[in-house]
Amino acid sequence: MKKLLIVLPILVFLGCKKKSDDNAACIDQSAINPNINCYALYDPVCGCDGVTYSNDCVAGSNGVIHFIKGTCN
Repeated sequence: MKKLLIVLPILVFLGCKKKSDDNAACIDQSAINPNINCYALYDPVCGCDGVTYSNDCVAGSNGVIHFIKGTCN
């Protein structure tokens, strides 16, 4: 049990680090534009960052480079 308590935080830290690295390749910081007027149609897409966006326009305005139709799991 003691080993689990030591190893678990390390695994969580490494998992979080990998996710942030993935986000760096997934989000184009120069494409982020909160001033874009996106349409209000709910047609969800799952961004490569693991976030469900209400539509492709919202994903794009958040700098998401790749996404697929549908919600994220």
